[in-house]
Amino acid sequence: MASLFKKITSTSLVNQIIVGIIFGIVLAVIAPDIAKSFSLLGSLFVNGLKAVAPILVFVLVVSSIANQKVDSDAELKPIIGLYLVGTLSAAFVAVTMSFLFPTSLTLELAGASANPPQGLGEVLTTLAFKIVDNPINAIATGNFIGILAWGLGLGFALKRANQNTKVMVHDIADGITMIVRVVIRLAPIGIFGLVANTIATTGFSALAEYSHLVMVLVGSMLIIALVVNPVIVFLITRKNPYPLVFTCLRGSGITAFFTRSSAANIPVNMRLCKQLDLHEDTYSVSIPLGATINMAGAAITITVLTLAAAHTLQIEVDIATALLLSIVASVSACGASGVAGGSLLLIPLACGLFGINNDIAMQVVAIGFIIGVIQDSAETALNSSTDVVFTAAASHHITKNM
Repeated sequence: MASLFKKITSTSLVNQIIVGIIFGIVLAVIAPDIAKSFSLLGSLFVNGLKAVAPILVFVLVVSSIANQKVDSDAELKPIIGLYLVGTLSAAFVAVTMSFLFPTSLTLELAGASANPPQGLGEVLTTLAFKIVDNPINAIATGNFIGILAWGLGLGFALKRANQNTKVMVHDIADGITMIVRVVIRLAPIGIFGLVANTIATTGFSALAEYSHLVMVLVGSMLIIALVVNPVIVFLITRKNPYPLVFTCLRGSGITAFFTRSSAANIPVNMRLCKQLDLHEDTYSVSIPLGATINMAGAAITITVLTLAAAHTLQIEVDIATALLLSIVASVSACGASGVAGGSLLLIPLACGLFGINNDIAMQVVAIGFIIGVIQDSAETALNSSTDVVFTAAASHHITKNM
């Protein structure tokens, strides 16, 4: 047993999560009463996420804005524009898919509350009051919209600070990120408890529910990769976009799928850009920048899981509110790259639009980690390959108009 445990702990986090899921299912089938007692592990994991997520979002936003480098090269502007259009388009597609194929989740609603808004007017009013919340109270109560607002404000204010201050802010963000990584390393144990308790309580219907959720997520990502992105590229280049799209999926998407890190895939993307004979001064900046702000997959994850929570709680979502969610998800997705699973930790921010409290939102985050074996891999593959697609498309447009 000691040898088996050592072998398991030496494997990747993805493999450990798979092992945790398998052990949870086996225990729930063999001894359901014992499996229910392991719900404590899942609860501790969810509460750990609830504790670290607010401060993580705050420091990451402050650090990313304060340390943002302003590049004077105008050639980056069309690429950044494509990044933003692509991310917003992904959120719109996710909303459409969620309306066409609504997902209900198995959540523990005892003691939790949701105060659904009545129309867009109330959403905007609630949004305004959340923005002007006291920053300490926002972090303490998990008001992610207030956290985002104060993070943006402080980040822009610190852009004028001296370099030592910016380095200190960056180091604090790295320190908080390290703590989050420790919590996420405990995901296999927490997911084991969640799966064991869920299967023992509800049976295998929960797995069918998760498969439906995965299909909506992956289906949305495939639509972006194979339909929306090609349309955008065609509008820019006026050429058949699929040779470029498939080259990027093959040369970048496959490796990103297995590394599950846009940052780790930057060297792969740089080499692919060189093979495509793009201008080095452009892609040497646009590719690292894309790994930070080009987050179509993250926007899809945030939107789909948030609307799944709303559907579970039977909250009516009108078109105007859904469009507002798309914008919030797109903005949030740009800050999702700080840590593995970062897009999941921003779900509570989007849930706040519908009055869904953190007790429920963090259960949704935990479900995201359960399906993350597939979701995070597909998300990263879409994000990373799109970096090269848009850089190549914009570079062609720039060259043609010079």
